[in-house]
Amino acid sequence: MLETPAAIISPPLSMTWPRFGQPLRLGIMASGSGSNLEAIARSIQRGDLHAQIQVVLYNNPGAGVAERANRLGLPTVLLNHRHYPSREALDQAIVQALGAHGVDWVVMAGWMRCVTNVLIDAFPRRVLNIHPSLLPSFPGLRAVEQALAAGVKVAGCTVHQVELEVDSGPVVMQAAVPVEPGDTPATLQARIQVQEHRIYPAAIALAAAEQSGL
Repeated sequence: MLETPAAIISPPLSMTWPRFGQPLRLGIMASGSGSNLEAIARSIQRGDLHAQIQVVLYNNPGAGVAERANRLGLPTVLLNHRHYPSREALDQAIVQALGAHGVDWVVMAGWMRCVTNVLIDAFPRRVLNIHPSLLPSFPGLRAVEQALAAGVKVAGCTVHQVELEVDSGPVVMQAAVPVEPGDTPATLQARIQVQEHRIYPAAIALAAAEQSGL
């Protein structure tokens, strides 16, 4: 019997951003524990991704990402969304913080807020997000639960460019993860997250290379 693969990645996993010249200057936006932040940071440390993390922005005062970033020696900025009168006002503060830290690529790593054109227009085609489904299937919240409820045999994750409509932008990279008998949202989410950590650094490199025409 053939062993079920852990994941099928499209396009094939590779680091495509040249290691010469200036590293990509990343700004990470996160709301939760920051596991994708750490995966990206470790990829940089290993030399797999030619980049540096300029700043980590987070919007929840108790978010674990702040502690994780501090442990990794990364600067952090708290922008509590509750303190802003609108999404546009929050995004303006985000743009100002990213600009102050010299960011040229924005990486949303579990940022649980909808963004506006204030952010998207400030970094055209340079805002990336990761979502725990094979988009365009199951956009929005509770994607893993949506997949299980639909009875699909394959789930996964997608790195995509951010556009105004939630989870609608062009796909950069995907990993397909088989759904196993007896999977729960927690067990499937855990296996998907392993693949998120694998593909996000490579997708950042791929997106930057494509935009640069390399």
